[in-house]
Amino acid sequence: MRALRRVPPALVGALFLTIPRALSAGTTPSVPGSPPGLGTESSASGGATPASVPAAQGAPAFDGEWSLLPLKSSQVDLFRTLSLKIERDGARVTIEQDWGRGQYAFRTAMTLTTGGTVNEVPVTNRVWPTQPFMGVSMKVGSKQQVTARWGADGRTLVVERHYTVLVSQGQREIRSTETYKLGASDDQLTLDIVRPTRDGGTPLYYAFKRAGTKEAYMMRLEDHWTVAGDLDRNAFLISLQGLANTDAPRLYFVYPDNWAFGFTPDLYRFYQTDLDYTFTELKTPEAALEALKPWVKGYIVWDKAVRSSLDVAFTLAGVKRGVVVSADQIPMVEKAGLKPLADLRGMFTGMDDTQIFRKAYDTWGPETSRETLVWMGGESGKIMMPGIADYAIAKRAFVADLSTDPKDTTEYALAKEIMSKQKPLSMVMGWHSYAKDLERQFVTMTSSFALRVEGLNTYPDLSFTSMTPPEPGFEFHNHHNVVPGKVYKPENKVYITCLQSDGLGLGAWRKPGRGSMPYAWETTINWTWMAPAMLEYYYSTATPNDLFVGALTGPGYMYPKAIPPKMLPRVISLADTLMRKLDINIFETMDYSEGATITGNTELPKYVVDAYYKAMPDAIGFANGYAPAYTFASRDGRPFISFDYYLSPDRPEAAAAADIEELARLNPQRPYFLLIHVREWSSIKRVKSILDRLGPQFEVVPMDVFMKLAGQDPTFKERYYPSNPGKR
Repeated sequence: MRALRRVPPALVGALFLTIPRALSAGTTPSVPGSPPGLGTESSASGGATPASVPAAQGAPAFDGEWSLLPLKSSQVDLFRTLSLKIERDGARVTIEQDWGRGQYAFRTAMTLTTGGTVNEVPVTNRVWPTQPFMGVSMKVGSKQQVTARWGADGRTLVVERHYTVLVSQGQREIRSTETYKLGASDDQLTLDIVRPTRDGGTPLYYAFKRAGTKEAYMMRLEDHWTVAGDLDRNAFLISLQGLANTDAPRLYFVYPDNWAFGFTPDLYRFYQTDLDYTFTELKTPEAALEALKPWVKGYIVWDKAVRSSLDVAFTLAGVKRGVVVSADQIPMVEKAGLKPLADLRGMFTGMDDTQIFRKAYDTWGPETSRETLVWMGGESGKIMMPGIADYAIAKRAFVADLSTDPKDTTEYALAKEIMSKQKPLSMVMGWHSYAKDLERQFVTMTSSFALRVEGLNTYPDLSFTSMTPPEPGFEFHNHHNVVPGKVYKPENKVYITCLQSDGLGLGAWRKPGRGSMPYAWETTINWTWMAPAMLEYYYSTATPNDLFVGALTGPGYMYPKAIPPKMLPRVISLADTLMRKLDINIFETMDYSEGATITGNTELPKYVVDAYYKAMPDAIGFANGYAPAYTFASRDGRPFISFDYYLSPDRPEAAAAADIEELARLNPQRPYFLLIHVREWSSIKRVKSILDRLGPQFEVVPMDVFMKLAGQDPTFKERYYPSNPGKR
C-alpha cells in the first residue's frame, strides 16, 4: 500500500453530518450537547438533476466495512478512530462514518443518488466531527446539498457537499469535496477532504483497510530473565505467542530497550505505517491468555529449580500445544479453564544436561520437527533469554542446550546425534551456550551435517514475522552503484570499502551516521522466506549509500570447509537463488572450522573458491573472512578478496587510522584494495570519523564499485590453503 503513504495536496475537511450513534447499552448520545433520541441514519431526497443522467455503479470492492489506519491518517483527535461502511445499491450509495468509541461515539450516515443528482440531506446534529475542538457547528434544521459521482473506472467516488455552519461571527457557507478512492489493492481505501477555507499545507487525509484484515495483538515485554525470579512471566508469554502465531500472525512483542535485537519498536511501527496492520495492546498475562486462549490446549509446568527443564517445556509446548508455566502461575491458567498437559517438577532433579536432554529426546524427540532445531544457548546460569522460543514452539522444534566442544564428551555425542537426524539444509535456530563451548565449535558441527544456523537465542518475534508477507507487489531493489557496461579503471590510490557484520539485526542500522558514507551490510538472506516483511523494512528504510551483501557462506551461517564437499555446490546454489530474489550480487563467506581469528587457519582451499565461482555465476565479487583471512583470487574480473583489516568496536580512532595507514605502506603497489570488516557495535559515525583522518591517497567507495575496480587490476596475490577434500 505504498501509494497511501503520500500526502495529497490541499486537503481539508468536515465530513458529512450529523447523526449521533445510539450506544449498544441504550444510553443517550455520547457527544456533549447532542440532542437525544435521534436515529442512526439520514436519508437524502433527489433534487434538480434529471434522473435520466446515467450513473456508474462503482466497483463492488467499495462495499463493506473499513477500519482506519491511524499512523497513515490525519489526527482524529477527540474521537481517536474512524470507521466506514459503504453499500452500493444500483444508482444509490450509502455511506456511514463511525467516529470514536465508548463515551465519545458519533455516527453520520447518508444515502445518496449518484450520477450528479443533488441530494438534500437534513442536518440533525451540530457536531462537526473532523475537528470538534474548533468553534464550528453544523446548523441543525438546515439542509445540505450533496452530489456523488463515480469515476470512470468505478474506483473513485467524489462527494460534493454544500452546507451551513455557525461560527462565532455568525453563519458561513462551506463547500467541501470528499474523495473516496480504492488503493492498489481492493483491501485499501483513502478519503481526501478538501475545503477552500483550509490551508493546503495541513491536509485532511484518511487511510483505511478492509475491516477484519491484518489485525493482531501486541504487548510490551518487561526485562524479566532471571530463572529463579520472574522469567516465568516472559516464558509464559513467549510460549503463548508461539502457539497463537503457528498458523497466522496474532501476537507481536515490543522487547525492552536493552534487548540485543533493537528493531522491535521500529518494526512494530513499520507494520502499521507500511503493511497496514492494526494492533490491540494487551497489558497483562491474564489479558493475553483470555484473548488468545482458543489456540491453547492446556499448560505445561516447568521446574524453576532445574534451569534446563524450561527448554524441555518449550519442546513440549510445541508438541502438546500448551503454554509454559511455573508452579506460581498454575492458579492463573486454571482460572482460565486450562488443564495440565505435563508436569516436569521433580522429573529432572539431580540430572545433568546430558541426562535431561537424553530423556527429553528419547521421549518426545520423535514428535518434533526434522526441519527446525533450536539451541537455547546464549546466557547461562541464573539468566535465560529465550527470544527464539516462540518460533521453536510454532515449528514443533526440539529445544536443546548442549555443548559442541569435543572435550565435553557426553554432551557432544548427544548434540551430534540430534543434529545427525535433521534433514540436510534444515535450520538450526538459536545459539550456542557462552558457558559451554565456542561459536566456531557450534557452527562447525552444524555445518558438518549441512545444517543452516540462524542466530541468536535472543532473536525476537520470529513466529510473527515469519507469517507476514511483504506488501503486495513489493520487490527487493538494492542500491547498486555500478553502471552496466561501464569500464572501471582504478587510479593510483588506496581503495577502501566497509562491510558491517550483523548490521541488520544487531548493529548500527539504527545508530547515528547511516547514509553519510558508502557502506555495505551483511544481509541474512534466509529472511527472504523466513521474515520477508522484516527485510522489506530494511530495504524500504535504506539510503542510497546502503548496499546489501549476501551472507554468510551459504543460505545461513555455515563454514565451507566443514560442509561435506558433495553438498557444497547445492549449498551455494541455494544461496545464489536467495541472492537473486534480494537483488544482491556480492556474497560473503568465512570459515572458523579449523580455528579462530588469528591463531587458527581461516584460509580457504581452492576447491571451495572454485565452487563459489561456479555456483554464483552472476556475482560480481566475493568477500571473505571475519578478521584477516588471506585467501585471494580473481577470475574474469570477479575478485575473491579477504578482509585486510578488522575494526574492533573498542579500537581508539587514532590508532585505527594509524593501522590503516601502515597497511597502505606495507602494500605499496597502487592500486591497493583494502576491505575492512566493521564489527557490529561500531556506529557509522565512528567509522567515518576514523576514515576522515586519512590522507588524499585514500578513497572510500561503495563495495560494488570496489569489486569492479579490484577485478580490473587485482594487485593482490592469488592465494589458497592447500587441502584435499577427499580426506573429509
